[in-house]
Amino acid sequence: VLQVSDDGIGGAAAGGGSGLRGLADRVEALGGRLTVSSPPGRGTELRAEIPCA
Repeated sequence: VLQVSDDGIGGAAAGGGSGLRGLADRVEALGGRLTVSSPPGRGTELRAEIPCA
């Protein structure tokens, strides 16, 4: 598990870019999953879960 978070203002809108989608595709190709949480006023958290074997 890799988890990155910040204490910013949160509320990040899903944009038209391909950065997170590309990252999610790579994580899924390894049998894992990527989650992003960004509630307004509570920062943003990105969590990648990738199996070891």
